[in-house]
Amino acid sequence: MSREVSQIGKILKKLRKEKGLSQDRLSKLADISYNTVIKLESGGITNPTIKTLQKIVKVLGISVDDLLKS
Repeated sequence: MSREVSQIGKILKKLRKEKGLSQDRLSKLADISYNTVIKLESGGITNPTIKTLQKIVKVLGISVDDLLKS
């Protein structure tokens, strides 16, 4: 799973941009901190919690499994 985790930031950034969301807007819609979004996308957080991922993927309209398979 470490390969998938290291790719989460890149995938999240791509999906967020495809949805036309800013980092700030995603953080507000997902009810997570703006800094968390920044750290996830930049690789500062390499092992996010399932709860955080669930909040983000709900906003993006995908499942956690879909995110990890990308």
